[in-house]
Amino acid sequence: MSQEPAAVPDRQPLDETAAASARQYAADQRARVDVLASVLEDIAENGYPPPESGVPWEVARDSHLAGLADGEPRVA
Repeated sequence: MSQEPAAVPDRQPLDETAAASARQYAADQRARVDVLASVLEDIAENGYPPPESGVPWEVARDSHLAGLADGEPRVA
């Protein structure tokens, strides 16, 4: 192995708006992952919740599709 440090590629700095947007996206993703991690930890500690406490997939699907239809236009 070489004793020289690995070359760092040149980076193009972001403007303040893009940097703030990237930070906000990272925070949103971190929050989502924290929620998922807490659910998994709860399942590991206490087992699966009873099926009666869940939401049928049809209801979840319809709710999600309604939210997409009512939301802002999206680009694919």
